[in-house]
Amino acid sequence: MDINWFITNLVSAFLLPPLNLLLLAVLGLWLWHKRPVIARTLLTVSVALLWLLSTPFFAEAMLQGLEGQPFVNDTSKPQADAIVVLGGGTNFRAPEYGGDTVSKETLERLRYAARLYRQTGKPILVTGGTPLGNDLSEAAQMKKTLEQEFNVPVRWAEGASNNTLENARLSREVLKKEGISRIYLVTHAWHMPRAVQVFQAAGFQVYPAPTAYTTRYQLDLLVFIPSASALRDSRIFMHEMIGLLWYRLKS
Repeated sequence: MDINWFITNLVSAFLLPPLNLLLLAVLGLWLWHKRPVIARTLLTVSVALLWLLSTPFFAEAMLQGLEGQPFVNDTSKPQADAIVVLGGGTNFRAPEYGGDTVSKETLERLRYAARLYRQTGKPILVTGGTPLGNDLSEAAQMKKTLEQEFNVPVRWAEGASNNTLENARLSREVLKKEGISRIYLVTHAWHMPRAVQVFQAAGFQVYPAPTAYTTRYQLDLLVFIPSASALRDSRIFMHEMIGLLWYRLKS
């Protein structure tokens, strides 16, 4: 396991829901007899935030605020020279596949990358390492999936990076040797602002090609009822905002 990846995710757990809200509630309970007014305030805030962050309408609105415009293949404008696809996790020891394979998030990115390849014909680089120490890197899984299931060739597989910042730096090392600095960048729409920031800092000219937008079939009562999936969306939003702030501080 990559120690930096572990520490980053451990710290993130304390900053993100639901743990941050649970800790706020525990603090309120601890102060119940010593500082009853503060205790009630903390408990009220923790419950209110848990309700709000678990509400689909609110969580989806936050994610949509991160998402930009979809990619349009306009041949009258400057074109990129390669497609870079970011890994989005691994489905470990998947029994139906006989081992590690791409997660559903990664698969969403690969599906769109295959479509983009057929639109543009540009070569593909996949990037993603082994943050948990598994044998097969995300990049290797992605290459296998694209070539065997989508019939799309992968020219480069960068399998040493364990976060978005390393994705950018190590992909730059690979493509710089090929004289490539203009890229179509494929990742989730909510992840694109942070990804663009670090890839531009690495020296790329980035043409965003986001996928998996946050959409809604219809507006009804259910979008105002708390759900676990909405809390996950809120967690993703807060993770991205913290990541954007952290990268700006580092740069």
